[in-house]
Amino acid sequence: MLPIFVVNNFGQFNHLIVRMLRDLDIDAKMVPNTTSPDEVQSGCRGLVLGGGPSIERTGNCAAYLDLGLPVLGVCLGLHVIATRFGGTVTPGRSGGYGAVEVEIEDHDTVLAGYPDTIEVWASHADEVSVIPNGFKRLAHSPICQAESIACPEKQIYGVQWHPEVSHSLDGRVVYQNFNQVTLDG
Repeated sequence: MLPIFVVNNFGQFNHLIVRMLRDLDIDAKMVPNTTSPDEVQSGCRGLVLGGGPSIERTGNCAAYLDLGLPVLGVCLGLHVIATRFGGTVTPGRSGGYGAVEVEIEDHDTVLAGYPDTIEVWASHADEVSVIPNGFKRLAHSPICQAESIACPEKQIYGVQWHPEVSHSLDGRVVYQNFNQVTLDG
């Protein structure tokens, strides 16, 4: 079975995503965001677009979204998804990393199994301010109206927070649910 690729966008937590997946017995491999789309398409069964400092440094990530593979965007990965499909990302009102109480509106595929409210760790230096057409909002918080969005038909999901850090309640659930999406095809 092919692994899930974690695309390294130079974020400080990308190695934690790989570790969490491996701790869950999910085969995962970190790849640079300069990996060719052909290599990505033939080498994995799904992608996690990791976090990082800026959308200008996300390499081929936008092109990966056209490959028909399941995708989970985390923080900056969510921003790549939103902008690629016509949404808008703007500076957040709350800035840096910190605890946030997220309200889950739609216990969709990647958020299945969570209670209605969870405490997570997120950066809101930038955030999705306009959700792309064809996507739906899965979660929001008092400081961010698009904490999670999805286009289930395309198997594309995104979360503003970092499920892989210990400060996020049961973050493993997001990755287990995404793994299931990649297996169900």
